[in-house]
Parts: sequence; C-alpha cells; structure tokens
Amino acid sequence: MLLKDSILLFISSLMLIICVLV
Repeated sequence: MLLKDSILLFISSLMLIICVLV
C-alpha cells in the first residue's frame, strides 16, 4: 500500500514537472 502511494506521488510530481516544462 505504501509503495503504491509513493508511486502515485512520483507520477503526479513527474506530470507536474512535465507541465511546467511544457
């Protein structure tokens, strides 16, 4: 469960970074 949460957090932060760059 904790692993899934950290993966979701990682993905959302990655998308945020991509949105900022683009």
